[in-house]
Amino acid sequence: MVTGIGPFSIVPSVVLFRTPCQSLMTTPNFHAKSNRMLLSPQEPLVAGGPAEELERRIQDVFKSGCEHVVIDLRSVPNADSAGIRALVRGHTSAQRLNRRFTLVSPNPLVRNLLEMSLLTNVLEIVDTLVEAKAQSIPWNRVWTGVAVAVAGLALVGVGVTWPDLGLENTLLTGSSFPGNAAPTVASNGMANPMFELAKLIASAVIGTLVTVVHRQYRHERDANPVLDQAQVLLCIAGALMMIIIGNSVARAFGIAGAASIIRFRTPVEDARDITILFILMALGMAAGLGALAVAGLGTLFLCAMIPILNHFSSARPRTMLVEIISDCRDFPRAHVHRVFAVNGIFFEPREVSQGDEATAKYLTTLKLTDSLEDLGGQLLGDGKKGIKNVSWSPPKRA
Repeated sequence: MVTGIGPFSIVPSVVLFRTPCQSLMTTPNFHAKSNRMLLSPQEPLVAGGPAEELERRIQDVFKSGCEHVVIDLRSVPNADSAGIRALVRGHTSAQRLNRRFTLVSPNPLVRNLLEMSLLTNVLEIVDTLVEAKAQSIPWNRVWTGVAVAVAGLALVGVGVTWPDLGLENTLLTGSSFPGNAAPTVASNGMANPMFELAKLIASAVIGTLVTVVHRQYRHERDANPVLDQAQVLLCIAGALMMIIIGNSVARAFGIAGAASIIRFRTPVEDARDITILFILMALGMAAGLGALAVAGLGTLFLCAMIPILNHFSSARPRTMLVEIISDCRDFPRAHVHRVFAVNGIFFEPREVSQGDEATAKYLTTLKLTDSLEDLGGQLLGDGKKGIKNVSWSPPKRA
């Protein structure tokens, strides 16, 4: 007989398996976004069975669409590297799928292993099931939203209060038509290096805030610090160009000519990243012109649109290149294709080479819930499938 535990005592509770872990599932109101799974291992999480079983169960739960997986570690006396790996993989899967993964009350021995692995600040660890059930507040997004609102409104306020903050560093008076007085140059009072520095600072703030927001909604991809820095620098570059150009047509053509000889050979794999780069350039140019109200409103609007579009967009499949090496000249093509078919993986053969060992490369399209380790294990089989090694890597961009 199985009953709920603590705050998870919400019927129905279903036993999924007993050995080596006891699993309970609670479905408050049975909404897809509120279902929670509690896994309660009863044995040491060590290699040879328990750790691998827990790892497999965690991945199966995420594949089923569960939004929150809770691992009750109170009955786990100890763990080894395989057990820690199972927990880490659960956390990385949750991060990739934008879900939640929580550990409850690890004993001092297990906690010490997590501390030695520098994971206590990475994994969500709580002391009670009540804390695990509590809704987690995404403080990083909350503080980012506050920063965006404060900075955006401040820019709008400055732009409204000082509308002549430098749309042009110099103003032309008079007329250039024949018979009229020749145009004269009159300073607008804002042609001060400190004002130009303020514009650059504003563009740096805009680029940083937009980059942080964009990064928080880039779940299915690995972090790309180079792209993040490029976004901030591009916003600053837009501001700097407009400061240099001022109201000089000659300077504008000069910068356009200089920019035309620059070739960027680093591929950008996502169209959203390219679009963000263009928008950041525009926001930086607005800041460089001194149109801080426009820059502030643009920042607020863009940072609001990113989560809205992310909410209504579907998850994009992953594209991975898998290299499979057999231990003989005969490649087990039938076995490999059967594993791909069973898991619903679209694949395209890319390269086959034969020597003492046969090697084949496939371009595969995976769902976000597909585990590379699990697929690799299926391809390797029980060691009798004729496959020696399986390695995954992102495809090279042209």
